[in-house]
Amino acid sequence: MDTRSKIIDGAAELFRKFGIKAVTMDMIASHLSISKRTIYEIFSDKDELLAGVLSEMARKQKELGTKVLEESGNTIEAIFRLIEINLDHLQTMSPGFNEDMQRFYQNIKMRKEIKCEMPDYKNNQHIIKRGVKEKLFRKEINVDIVNRTLFSMVFNIMNFELYPFEIFSRREVIKNTVINYLRGIATPEGLEIIQKLEKKI
Repeated sequence: MDTRSKIIDGAAELFRKFGIKAVTMDMIASHLSISKRTIYEIFSDKDELLAGVLSEMARKQKELGTKVLEESGNTIEAIFRLIEINLDHLQTMSPGFNEDMQRFYQNIKMRKEIKCEMPDYKNNQHIIKRGVKEKLFRKEINVDIVNRTLFSMVFNIMNFELYPFEIFSRREVIKNTVINYLRGIATPEGLEIIQKLEKKI
């Protein structure tokens, strides 16, 4: 692994654990056993480092979606598998990570010299289209709207103001948002699969 990738992976680990605002360049350097100067030779500041982290997250998200879809028997199985993977990630994520990420991402967007690919809904339209082709999702749905809605739901799972951690578990939030939404767009065949798989969530 090259130095740039090592720094991105180390920073991502600390951001998820403590939140972006709480993590300093000194903490990242200490965590990786490298000098802060080494980090600044590659990333000019924290915004640029976060942009690198977000772009890597977007790349991995796209790769994961494609891989899981290829390895699953059908689209709904793939979506449930992705939900389980995301739940595992959520267990190690700081409640403030999403809130911090939105604030820092706005800073990055205003700085045009920093390029950043944010994980977004555009990477997953092919999953919804395959579900329609398999006759598991209703053919009359608007794929673009459905895809954006699902992305918004998943993105908000960690919104602790909307779903306070002391009141709702993340699994409860997923069951009452994402899973119920899937029920609404599913065909009778798709609904049968959902009813079998939701017991595992």
